[in-house]
Amino acid sequence: MAENDWLVFATETYEYLRLALCDHWGFPAGQIERKEFPDGEQYTRLISQVAGKDVVLVGGTVSDRDTLELYDIACATVKNGARTLTLLMPYFGYSTMERAVKPGEIVKAKCRARLFSAVPVARDGNRVALIDLHADGIAHYFEGNIRPVHLYAKPVILEAIHELAGHDFVLACTDAGRAKWVQSLANEIGVMPSFVFKHRIDGATTEVTAVSAHVEGKHVVIYDDMIRTGGTLINAAKAYAAAGSERISVVTTHAVLPGDSLARLQQTGLFEKIVCTDTHPQARALEGDFLHVRSIAGVLSDFLKAS
Repeated sequence: MAENDWLVFATETYEYLRLALCDHWGFPAGQIERKEFPDGEQYTRLISQVAGKDVVLVGGTVSDRDTLELYDIACATVKNGARTLTLLMPYFGYSTMERAVKPGEIVKAKCRARLFSAVPVARDGNRVALIDLHADGIAHYFEGNIRPVHLYAKPVILEAIHELAGHDFVLACTDAGRAKWVQSLANEIGVMPSFVFKHRIDGATTEVTAVSAHVEGKHVVIYDDMIRTGGTLINAAKAYAAAGSERISVVTTHAVLPGDSLARLQQTGLFEKIVCTDTHPQARALEGDFLHVRSIAGVLSDFLKAS
C-alpha cells in the first residue's frame, strides 16, 4: 500500500493512538463527527472520504459501547467504498469468558469475534490485528472473510525490562499460565526464569506453595500479559518477597486496572514500579510516578508499513 492511500480513524477512546500513528509516523488522519442525542443515542459521521482508500481503524473492546462504536465505524467505511479495512485492536477484552466451563455459559470472546467477522467485506479484503492475546485461540474465533493477525509487543516489553533491571535480574511470572511465555523471554534475554507453584484451596482461594528459582538478593521482574485487579500479581509478589527478593518490578502489556486497583497495588509496598504499554486507554489515564506507560504505536506502525 502507498502511504497516501491510507486513512487512519479511531474510536473515541483510542484517539491517543490515532494521534501517535498520524503525528509521529506520518499516516494520513481520517476525521469523524460525533455527538450524543438527549436520549443517549450516538451520532457518528465519517467526514473524510474513504472511497478507494486503505482504511485503518484503531479501537478496542474496553466496553460494550466501545465495541459497538468500533463495529459501526467499520461498517460505515466499507459501505462508503473503502478498498481495504484493517482493524487495529490493541486490546481485545472478554478474556474471562474465552471458553465455557459450565453448561449454558456464553463465550463472549467468540460472540464478539463473530460480530466483527460480520462487518461487510471491503473490495480487497478485511483483516484484524490483535496484540498479546490472553488466550492464543481467540484469533481462531474470527470467521469468514476477515483475516486475523496476532501481533506481539515483545520489542516494547524487552526494552522496558532492560531499562528497569539492566542484565542482573530474575524474570518471573505470576502463575503457570504465563510460564512458557516468560521462559521464552528469559531465554532470549539470557537470564534465569522463575515460577510460582500454587495450590487451589477452594473456588476463590489459592496459596503459593513454592518458588522455582533462587531469587534471594535479586531484582525480580514479574511479567504478566495483563493486570486487571492485581490479586494474582500481589500473591506472586508476596511469594518472591518471602523467598528473599531484594526488589520487585512489574512489566505488563495490558494495564486494565479498574477502580482502585492501581492504588491497592501501590499500597502493598511490594512493587518498586510498574511498566505497561498503552494498549488499554486506562493506562494513559493512570500514568504517573508508579505506573510508567510505553506506546505500542511503533509495533502497529511496523505492521502497517510491512503490509
